[in-house]
Amino acid sequence: MKTTLTITGRGVITLPTQFRKALGISAADQLIAETTPDGILLRPAVTLPIELYSAERLREFEEAEAELATVLNKKKKSN
Repeated sequence: MKTTLTITGRGVITLPTQFRKALGISAADQLIAETTPDGILLRPAVTLPIELYSAERLREFEEAEAELATVLNKKKKSN
């Protein structure tokens, strides 16, 4: 699929609907633009959700790590 795109004075490029539909790109999706020997490559950016941990959740992690350390120490002593 090929088409000619125009860059506005503000540097905005509009991808035609047929491109967006074919690639599953929606409004507010992010793309990575990189230069290649052949020109510009646009590809979807991978975004991963993040979790902000509460103090309670951090305590759960610490308890799990302490429990694991205990198990590993017992195993190490038995060998």
